[in-house]
Amino acid sequence: MFVDQFSLSWLAVAHTIAALTVTIHVLMRRSDVRSSIAWIGLSWLSPFLGSAIYFAFGVNRVARRASRIGLTTPGGEKGLATQKAIEVLGEDASEGILSLARTGDSLSGLQLVPGNDLTLYKNGDAAYPAMLEAIAGAENSIAFLSYIFRDDEAGRQFADALIVAQSRGVNVKVLVDGIGSGYLFSPITDRLRRGGVDVQRFLHEWLPWSMPFINLRNHKKLLVIDGKVGFTGGMNISAENFSHKGQLAVQDVHAKVLGPVVGQLMMSFAEDWAFTSGERLLGEAWWPVLEPAGDVIMRGISSGPDESLGSIEMILAGAIEQATQRVRIVTPYFLPEDRLFETLRRAALRGVAVDIVVPAESNHFYFGWAMMAHLSSFPLDGINCHLSAQPFDHSKLVSVDGAWAGLGSVNWDARSMRLNFEFLLECYGDPAVSEIDRLIDEKIVRSTRLMRSMLADRPVLVKLRDASMRLMLPYL
Repeated sequence: MFVDQFSLSWLAVAHTIAALTVTIHVLMRRSDVRSSIAWIGLSWLSPFLGSAIYFAFGVNRVARRASRIGLTTPGGEKGLATQKAIEVLGEDASEGILSLARTGDSLSGLQLVPGNDLTLYKNGDAAYPAMLEAIAGAENSIAFLSYIFRDDEAGRQFADALIVAQSRGVNVKVLVDGIGSGYLFSPITDRLRRGGVDVQRFLHEWLPWSMPFINLRNHKKLLVIDGKVGFTGGMNISAENFSHKGQLAVQDVHAKVLGPVVGQLMMSFAEDWAFTSGERLLGEAWWPVLEPAGDVIMRGISSGPDESLGSIEMILAGAIEQATQRVRIVTPYFLPEDRLFETLRRAALRGVAVDIVVPAESNHFYFGWAMMAHLSSFPLDGINCHLSAQPFDHSKLVSVDGAWAGLGSVNWDARSMRLNFEFLLECYGDPAVSEIDRLIDEKIVRSTRLMRSMLADRPVLVKLRDASMRLMLPYL
């Protein structure tokens, strides 16, 4: 009996120390109140397990590692925003758009760049051939980053093309996420290495206890050819992205860009490559002089858990706050934290037309449940929600007042805004914003409007399930 009581006493002391350690770390390191309360509660109410989950999933250890590497681009600078927004956008730009541009200047340290060309692709049937053609035409360098790079029909086409490029003397660098492209096994990286390609896995360690940042993922999708041709958007490398065997392609939007903004795509890749491998990419093969190629004004903004500001979240909030006519969003997952959610509600309440397009059926059931609870107040708030039918729509688009638009890898959820490394391509004015608006129009037409009656008719147990899953928002 004495031994049992002694053991229980030590277990209680150990639990108290572990929970107290979590509490102190949360109070000192985390700024979000709701998330802080959730983590502290979990650590105290779930002995040992709660503390273990926090240190596995709740800690941002990346910032210290990034600062040790001392990331800079060639020349020791980041292409700082030295040209005023009004000089790029012109005097006809509204004060709201100028304010948004200045916000981007401050958050990213990168200036808006005119003289770009934009081509949009609706799915892999259109995007993959263009990307493979660009890889085949590479002369000096290829920088390729993908969250998911599967060893399937699509992945093998890309792997073979990259291996062929490497064999003819092109310097090929491939970066895949350490979880998204397989944790225990990543056949595609083995295939690439056998072909002589330099491939790295982002934030990956074989032993779980050596990987305390398992929750911090690189969700970007970037391809840069010779430092001159760029591709980015929401599309991973997977057979589900093109039509085959009678299955329709997952809907997703990817973009090809030419012009000075390609340097900002390359910068985002180079920072992640240096972070992972310790190697800085230098020389004209990666950083050529970029001439104007069109008439689109753009900027590429990176964001991740190594930053305290949450650049992309603040850009999106700023865009909504400046809206006077309409805000349109297409996203596969809509689970924003309260601050962004309230920004949308305020926009609708002041008369801005707010339209959000989400899939009627999520590819992750738990996201679908939580999202339905999140959307339940929309009809009352005056927000128009549209449910897109199959095939699943993985597109990530946002447009404000027909004057500003964004596309990239960012979902409207806490994970993308706070935990993932993401990339957003800003577009100012026509013709780019009009093209993105046309894509959004097509998606709205093919969707079903979410009505109050549809929400009210759900069984009580379904409502309870959805509301319960919504409580997991700080962890999703």
